[in-house]
Amino acid sequence: MDVSTYLWFLSVCTCLAHGKPTLRKERVHHEPELSRQPHEDNQSYQYDHEAFLGKEEATTFDQLTPEESKARLGDIVDRIDSNVDGYITTDELKAWIKRVQKRYVYENVAKVWSDYDLNKDNKISWDEYKQATYGYYLANPEEFEDSTDQFSFKKMLPRDERRFKAADLNGDLAAEREEFTAFLHPEEFEHMQEIVVLETLEDIDKNGDGHVDEDEYIADMFAHEDGGPEPDWVRTERDQFSDFRDLNKDGKMDLEEIRHWILPQDYDHAQAEARHLVYESDTDKDQMLTKEEILENWNMFVGSQATNYGEDLTRNHDEF
Repeated sequence: MDVSTYLWFLSVCTCLAHGKPTLRKERVHHEPELSRQPHEDNQSYQYDHEAFLGKEEATTFDQLTPEESKARLGDIVDRIDSNVDGYITTDELKAWIKRVQKRYVYENVAKVWSDYDLNKDNKISWDEYKQATYGYYLANPEEFEDSTDQFSFKKMLPRDERRFKAADLNGDLAAEREEFTAFLHPEEFEHMQEIVVLETLEDIDKNGDGHVDEDEYIADMFAHEDGGPEPDWVRTERDQFSDFRDLNKDGKMDLEEIRHWILPQDYDHAQAEARHLVYESDTDKDQMLTKEEILENWNMFVGSQATNYGEDLTRNHDEF
């Protein structure tokens, strides 16, 4: 492989790293907390602000006048009302909070979007993605026959196509923003969980028997190269495998056990916060919120110069 081909190969490897768990990465996906602030109702709504807006946007709102904050909140409410029926349900609020907390994911997709949307139609077809990522390989396969690099294009191309089709909910083989986000970050989307579990199995299952045994589980996180004794943490991981990973005690993990390991059923912070916001703002107790109810209780959802100043006064008074 000549120098120019090698440099291209490295650039493709960098590009591929955006969307595939080919390299070793943290396997277990936990739902993050919505805010590091304490949840102190009637004292400070900072937790609610960061959960509803995200930390950076909450800080921006703290610099606005109350009138500006309420106006922007009204615009946000319109965006949350996905079916445009004039009511905000707990599910709509939960979906909004989850999206806000995943803002970094959408920002990542925005940065690479133009690299793949070759015809600039604001969609990325499978053919566009395949050409942008694998075009050189497909045109010059002979240059990669003897490659010993960990990337195997012959395996990665069908794997990518399978993931792309799973993310392509309407089946038109053209990904819109949300679909492409699910393709690049499948661990963030419920409908992509089967793909995440299957790819994890394929990454770790070196003997191809459709299961992950204890040695394969350990080899995914530790390379025993010097022949010396295993570190204590590795022995602890072996105990973890037998005690908590291998649920049916047959010496290996199947797909369901892998799911239980990498996608644990954590406390749903977004669901709890959505229910809390509805409960505190639902004046007519119909378990839904109108824009008027939200704006009436606006300082729970967003901050402003006034609420920020008031919280500073309370905090300073408590310190004295």
